[in-house]
Amino acid sequence: MGFLRWGGLAALTLFVSTAQAQTPAPTTAPADGWTLSAPAAEGLAAARLLSLDSAIRAGVFPHISSVVVARHGKLAYEQYYHGASAATLHDTRSATKTITGMLVGLAIEHRYLPGVQQPVLRYFRDKKRLANPDPRKDRLTVEDLLTMSSILECDDENQFSRGNEERMYLVEDWHRFALELPVRGFAAWVTKPADAPYGRSFSYCTAGVTLLGGLLERATHQKVDAFAAQYLFGPLGIGAVEWQYTPLGTAQTGGGLQLRSRDFLKLGQLYLNQGQWNGRQLLPAEWVRASLAPHASVGRDGLEYGYLWWLQNYGSAQQPIPAALMMGNGGNKIGLFPTLDMVVVITSTGYGSGKAHQQSDTMLRRYLVPAAQ
Repeated sequence: MGFLRWGGLAALTLFVSTAQAQTPAPTTAPADGWTLSAPAAEGLAAARLLSLDSAIRAGVFPHISSVVVARHGKLAYEQYYHGASAATLHDTRSATKTITGMLVGLAIEHRYLPGVQQPVLRYFRDKKRLANPDPRKDRLTVEDLLTMSSILECDDENQFSRGNEERMYLVEDWHRFALELPVRGFAAWVTKPADAPYGRSFSYCTAGVTLLGGLLERATHQKVDAFAAQYLFGPLGIGAVEWQYTPLGTAQTGGGLQLRSRDFLKLGQLYLNQGQWNGRQLLPAEWVRASLAPHASVGRDGLEYGYLWWLQNYGSAQQPIPAALMMGNGGNKIGLFPTLDMVVVITSTGYGSGKAHQQSDTMLRRYLVPAAQ
């Protein structure tokens, strides 16, 4: 079930709230622009939040480093664990991919890129004598990479895939690695794009999003981190940023960007408010709508995929609670819940654990979503 078809996006308005459970009267935090409020003042059930806090501190949910909630435009709940604080920079791994999608939207808005149908290879003419040439690669578009549905044989969930990200990390030129991947084949038991929902066959591919970093540099004639600082982080008042870099010096757009929990919350707020932050339109509302619309079916757990956003239902078929999420290894999730007017940040260091995302989902379904109902 798609995000738009759940009915949440059309009436989207972004409000934010962050504060600890016992925060008194609302105040303004001039250092980062958040308005603070108490949970109860924003309709959050304090008992649910207290139960979650107790469970985390008792070790029921290990590896959690922060839980931050914005509701009705105010920062209404904020807790940190295992030595983390409001100043801690959290490595949310592949949540960075969603931020890369934001940068692509900004590049289009500021006319560095014509649009999502722009062919990718024309930006890499310096990469000569590529292996596995194929004329179909000339039709590889920005949208193909944004939706994890390109023609490249790349699957991080398959250890045998030539495009598996672990193979990329072994070489120096990550952009060449992606460009030289062979064309993907479809065995009889694999759903072909023509037979798949939305006409795309999903395959999770970090190398493709890493390639978007190189494209952004060539299209904007700026380093990715400088472009992000000018057009995204600066206008949002985000100053504490730590990137990881490829061996050749491009900011890694596929994962590893570290921000404070409150700043991840701002990015969620930006999309819940249709591209606005404190009354200023930073991203076109149409880009937000396109990003949060389903473009590919993930093929499990009812998940769908937008422009580097995961789309999921946290309610029932009869009473859906649509969500759009930035997600990363370790159980990291930044979730937008438009029908609840809420943004949630969960940061976690459970890297490599197969149960980490399940744990964060349990926290959302059992505590955080019910707290707002």
